[in-house]
Amino acid sequence: MVSNEDRGHAGVVIASALPRATALPTTTTTTDAAVRGGPRLLLRLEAAAALAATLAAYAAHGGGWGLFAALLLVPDLSLLAYLGSPRLGAWVYNAAHSHLGPALLAAVGLATGRPLALLLALVWFAHVALDRMLGYGLKYGTGFGHTHLGTLGHRAQPDVLASRR
Repeated sequence: MVSNEDRGHAGVVIASALPRATALPTTTTTTDAAVRGGPRLLLRLEAAAALAATLAAYAAHGGGWGLFAALLLVPDLSLLAYLGSPRLGAWVYNAAHSHLGPALLAAVGLATGRPLALLLALVWFAHVALDRMLGYGLKYGTGFGHTHLGTLGHRAQPDVLASRR
């Protein structure tokens, strides 16, 4: 029979043998979080393919190119939220530049038989794909230039593949 004292000691031994959990960082630097090298290139090529597919779908559904051109940059109005704060700006920008919004709008358009909703969703999808293709990723609350695809602007970090040449 194992005494209560032995049980406590056994628990300490078992607990000390387990790997210790490390605390998650409360802030993430863009250096740690940015996608670099081959995965970054793959993500940008994937975005180019998504843009091409979206343009083809838009044309197949009879969308007018004047409407497309007029609405393509509408999601960038979300940049105005940066006037409030970088954190608010990042949140609003990310909401407007995620695939979730256009996917929901497309689903509503398809479910309700409203072709305009589907066309608007396709323009929105195209905008998001174009931004990703150009390297404009989702934003961190630390500033507009800090994205999941790397740092934007003159202080951008060199690409890992370029440094190996």
